[in-house]
Amino acid sequence: MTPELGLIEGYFGRPWPHEARKQVLTRLRALGYGFFHFAPKADAFLRRRWREPHPDAALAELADLSAHCRRLGLRFGVGLSPYELYRDFSGDARRAFVDKVRSLDAIGIDDLAILFDDTHGDLPDLAAREAEIAHTAQAHTRASRVLMCPTYYSDDRMLDIVFGPRPSGYLQDLGRRLDPAIGVYWTGEEICAREFTPGHLKRVAESLGRKPTLWDNYPVNDGPLMSRHLHLRGFTGRRPGIADHIAGHAINPALQPHLSLIPAATLAAGYREGDGYAYRSAFREAARSLAGEPLATMLEEDLHALQDRGFDALGEGSQSDRSRLRARYAALDHPMAAEVVRWLDGADTVDGWVEQA
Repeated sequence: MTPELGLIEGYFGRPWPHEARKQVLTRLRALGYGFFHFAPKADAFLRRRWREPHPDAALAELADLSAHCRRLGLRFGVGLSPYELYRDFSGDARRAFVDKVRSLDAIGIDDLAILFDDTHGDLPDLAAREAEIAHTAQAHTRASRVLMCPTYYSDDRMLDIVFGPRPSGYLQDLGRRLDPAIGVYWTGEEICAREFTPGHLKRVAESLGRKPTLWDNYPVNDGPLMSRHLHLRGFTGRRPGIADHIAGHAINPALQPHLSLIPAATLAAGYREGDGYAYRSAFREAARSLAGEPLATMLEEDLHALQDRGFDALGEGSQSDRSRLRARYAALDHPMAAEVVRWLDGADTVDGWVEQA
């Protein structure tokens, strides 16, 4: 069984170009994906400056994106991160939040995701505050589905180190307070999970009182370290048996929109093929289907260099592997090849997890 598959553009770094995003969503729909959530961390009007309206040009792009998804039969959603609203959700702050929700409704959204990820949350009543905000969104939106992402969206203790210790019983408290109709995003045992297992997902579902929706942090490559690698390999550690334990499966893509399609295709293949799935073969088939020859062969030949060795290990100068690879991909007229060239030029490296606010 294949769960509902989706993509959440929820990474740090440069958002995808608008036209590239539309092209990728068209291909994703053909691959069997059912929803798209727009939530780039660099969109300050969905995050630190959420109280302010989007500029007219950005709002027009979102409306165009909504219409594009509607034509495809793809559910369109927006991820709103009301930055630290849980510290004071009264009076003017509440009214501003409701106004923001209604402004997103005007774009035409099927899903509204309220995201509390990657903000400080070391408050004893955090779950109660976040549930209240999620319920307010649910009460005022015209979207037919509401989801939320908890502050502590993984078992990974790195969240406690960076954002403060999670309140005792946080996940259970959140699950008890939230309306069962509200979906919950979850990234797994780690922020970037190597594997999802039925046992882990069953435990999370019991805590939340609902099956989680996976926020799968692959092939995402944001941050100062990951952005120096291209994540192209087929999915592993996502056996089809987990479908019984999740409400949906969304991937957080790479900074490179067209290249993200290759691993995205392998996730769909993994659910479809079950025990017959082989990640290397799935990569090869996806690359050939999406990139064509000879680019697919080149990507397979250079997979170790691009994904494992990475930008820094490829060296500098006219005689370096980086220079050789750049000439190799620059000779091809294809958006995936252009993305490899851009990455080799260092244009996609993220020097820090800093929001562009």
